[in-house]
Amino acid sequence: MVLFQHGSYRTGFALLLVSALLTIAIVFVASNLFPNPRELEAGHSLETKGFSRSNWLYLVAGAFAAAGFADFSLIAYHFQRSGSVAGPVIPTYYAVAMALGGASALVFGKWFDKAGLFILIAAFFVSAFFAPLVFFGQSWIVLCGMILWGIGMGAQNSLLKSVIAPLLRRDVRATGFGLFDTGFGVAWFLGSWVMGILYEKSILILVIFSVILQLLSLLPFVFAKRSE
Repeated sequence: MVLFQHGSYRTGFALLLVSALLTIAIVFVASNLFPNPRELEAGHSLETKGFSRSNWLYLVAGAFAAAGFADFSLIAYHFQRSGSVAGPVIPTYYAVAMALGGASALVFGKWFDKAGLFILIAAFFVSAFFAPLVFFGQSWIVLCGMILWGIGMGAQNSLLKSVIAPLLRRDVRATGFGLFDTGFGVAWFLGSWVMGILYEKSILILVIFSVILQLLSLLPFVFAKRSE
């Protein structure tokens, strides 16, 4: 909003401090009201020793999805360099994508409770095709690509942890989530690094790389579901 109103980056980042402080405040309030989060659980996890085969497969699936998911910094750089999106409009497209990502996370969460893994696979399949729209499109086509990108973000934030949570015992759950996030983050870094190199070589190859890796992530999800 700040940049769209021709404000400075300094002002834009300063405003982000408000949400950051509110987040920290809410964490403190939650820790005081609910000092033992385990008491909020209604059910029980699967009692497996260590980490199950399904958990490792889900980690591989998340890694593939992360490696093929272009970071917005690369997308914004492309918008600026190609001129496909006007400078002041770039953060607006990002805002639209993130707003839809937040809304879709709520919807996907509700659907996931009813339909299970099928919703995750469907969401990841649809969002896998954001790259050709974002990197080859103009105007409204680019916006459609950003909408798919936002859906992918929403699916990642709401569904991935929901899939692995029931597979982790309480005493290793934090470790399991940390391990999953580590694999996800490292894969995203490596994928972003590769896509940054590919961008200078061939945008077509970059798009193919992005789509194929995200589609490949669907296979471990299916195998993991079968092995549960």
